[in-house]
Order: sequence, then structure tokens, then C-alpha cells
Amino acid sequence: MTDTPATGPAAPGRSTGIARIVSASLIGTTIEWYDFFLYGSAAALVFNTLFFPTADPLAGTLIAFITYAIGFAARPLGGVVFGHFGDKIGRKKLLVISLLMMGGATFAMGLLPTYETLGVGAPILLTVLRLIQGFALGGEWGGAVLIVSEHGGDKQRGFWASWPQAGAPGGNLLATGVLALLAAVQSEEAFISWGWRIPFLLSGILVLLGLWIRVSVSESPVFLAAQAKAQADAAHGIKEEAPVIQVFRRSWKEVLTAIGTRFGENISYYVLTAFLLVYVTAHLGLPKSTALNAVLIASAVHFVTIPLWGALSDRIGRRPVTLIGSAGMALWAFAFFALLDSKSFAVITLAVTIGLLLHGAMYGPQAAFISELFDTKVRYSGASMGSQLASIVAGALAPIIAVELLKEYDSATPVAVYLCLAAVVTTITVVLARETRGRDLTLATAADSPDATRRPEPSAAGTDSA
Repeated sequence: MTDTPATGPAAPGRSTGIARIVSASLIGTTIEWYDFFLYGSAAALVFNTLFFPTADPLAGTLIAFITYAIGFAARPLGGVVFGHFGDKIGRKKLLVISLLMMGGATFAMGLLPTYETLGVGAPILLTVLRLIQGFALGGEWGGAVLIVSEHGGDKQRGFWASWPQAGAPGGNLLATGVLALLAAVQSEEAFISWGWRIPFLLSGILVLLGLWIRVSVSESPVFLAAQAKAQADAAHGIKEEAPVIQVFRRSWKEVLTAIGTRFGENISYYVLTAFLLVYVTAHLGLPKSTALNAVLIASAVHFVTIPLWGALSDRIGRRPVTLIGSAGMALWAFAFFALLDSKSFAVITLAVTIGLLLHGAMYGPQAAFISELFDTKVRYSGASMGSQLASIVAGALAPIIAVELLKEYDSATPVAVYLCLAAVVTTITVVLARETRGRDLTLATAADSPDATRRPEPSAAGTDSA
């Protein structure tokens, strides 16, 4: 990336090339999402018997998913804490801390004794580690997408910022792939006895790799410029409120927009991946390898296409691309379960793949869209709070609500209605939102200053070259 004056995207000093920044964020988010999704897959497949043994398999799975949701409950707190310090001392430092916390908690899960060995202490320890996971992930997303958004120029921000988003299917792909491999080479008894621990222990190696890459990148130049201005203001006796207070006072509408934008996307993802494992195995009676392999193939397609959706949002806008996904998901919700009921592996794979393609249309532009809603000095706090508050009301409850609906009605139709309504919420939110494509992140938003201006066209952007 070329250098620009102190008010531009690459100042002050010379920043790390955008390709290297993207690689660091992508690898880091992939590892963190691997850790987080690994728990979801294990909750659907083995945790119900190892940590929450009950006479009713679906009841045990429901309890396992409740602890899965507890991880989401910690995410807004993580978003507030990491957001505050990320807006004060920088994005890079907090990204390193979040990676260490997430990886350490996941590695410890692989060492936990089960209910049979420790009794009630086992699920308690598992729940504590899940809380640590959620807290770390609450700070991860905002920092990862912001450090890319703030390094890249205005014209291709949707494309560059979508790569950290690809870390979600990348992590799911990795977690599901490891579980599918173990399921293929191990007996059911061996997997339940000790094989399930392997993916959790592998996290230790992955964290060392991610840490090595993350410490080598530079701090966001947009943040450094804003920090320098804040220090100059402080020297003249001008004091600012804490970032979280500024967000609630002047940017609460943007927080609500972020929540609504994520609502349908978040619910659809966990229904299409985590709940799918329960539906295919417990309701349809198919082997777990059928569900795992279907998610594996679909996640590979998802990973590749998310940046394409991000690039399209640079051409036609964040809102039109998001609407393709949300409106499409509202309709696909009903076809999805009808195809699953075929019990054909090929058809199930097709159903999940199309579902994740539509999810990608919502998810790809999301990083740039939410980043562009907030001013630099509160961007980490605002983006993290909006994103993680959505995770409580959407992603955390999605598998629980879906399992409970299936348990109550013994039919997927109520789940399809639930998925459809969630997509409608996002559709309405995005229709009412303003377009942000091409915004200069070095300029204040209208919420931050009444005299703020925005660049009307992407052609007025800063540099995008690596």
C-alpha cells in the first residue's frame, strides 16, 4: 500500500501491505471461528452424552446447545471491553489477546474430564471455558474487520474486508473437516471415548501459527491518525467521553442498523450448520457423516464466494447485495427442509450449499457496511457492540429455538417459518438503511459531527494498491 498524507488511509508512516493484513486477519479469524464452531459441532454430536447425559437424546442436545448459547451471552461484554481498549490503544494488540484467550480455552476443553469422571463439575468447567471463548470472540470480529477496512482504500473495501468474513466458513470448514475425518477413521466408540478431544487439542498448534502471523502486521493507519489527533486534543485540555458512551449517545441508530443487518444472517447460519447436524442425525436418522460431509462441501463453496459478494458490493452497493441474500433466504427457508427430507446426500448437500450462498450475500458486504457506519474513534466499540448484541438475540438462540420447535411439533415447518421471519427482519432493516459504499473512513460521520461530509462516489477514494 502506498503512503498518503496524515489524513489519508495509509498515514502516518508506512503501513503493512494490504495483502499481508488480509492474510493475518483471515488466518486469525479462521482459527478463532474453528475454536468457536468446534464447540457447536461437538454439542450436536457428543457433548449431550459426555457432559449432559439424559434419557432423552434431544433433551441432552438441547442442554448442550444452552451452554453453546452461553458463549454468545459473553460476546457483547467482550465486544464492549475489547472495543473500548481497541479504540484507545489500537486494533492489533487486542487481536493478539483475543487469539490467545480463544485458543487457550479451546485447548483446555480437550483436556476436560467428562461427567462420568467428575460429575457435575465437568459441565461447569465446560461452561466456564465456553464463556471465555465467547468473551474473546466478542472482541475478535470487530478488530479483524476494522484493521483490514482501515488499511484498504475506499474503492475496494467491500472485497478486502470480506476476507476476514471468510474466516467463519474457513473455521467451520476446518472444524467440520477434522470431525468428519475422525468419524471416517474411528469407530463410534473410539470417537466418543477419546477421539473428540483431538480437534480441541489441535487448537494449540493453530494458535501459535496465528500468533506468529498477527504480531508481524502494522497497526491501522486510520486509527494511528485518529489517535494522534486525540492526543493533540488532550494536550490542549480537550477530553473525550469513553467510546462506549459516545456510541450510545450519538450512534445508537447505527448500532440498531448493525443488529438488524446481522439478525437474519446470524440465525440462518446457525440453522444451516449447527441445527442441521441435529436434524439430519436425530430427526432423519442418518449417519453423522452425512451431515458433516454436506456442511464440509457447502462451507468450501461458502468460503470461496464470500469475497465475490464483497467485491460485488463495491460495484453495486452494500444494500443491494445484502438484499439478494436476505430476500433469497426468506424464500429458501421452506425449500431447504423439504430437500433435507429427501435423505439423499447429494440433495442435502445442494440444500446447504444454496443456503450458504445466500448467507454469503448477507455476510460478504457486512464487514465493510458496519465499519462504514461509525467514526474512527468509536468504530471498534460501535461495530463490536452492534455485531455482538445481535449474536445474543439471533445466533445464540437459533439452535435452541430450532431444536425446541422440532421437539414440540416433530416437523421442520415451524423452523422454516422462524428462519423466514429472521430474514425478513434483515430485509426491512437494510431497505431502511443508508448506503455506505465509498465512504472515506478518515472523515467523521453525521452522527459524530453536524459538519461531517462523506464522499459521494467511490472514485474519490484513497489508494487501494498493495
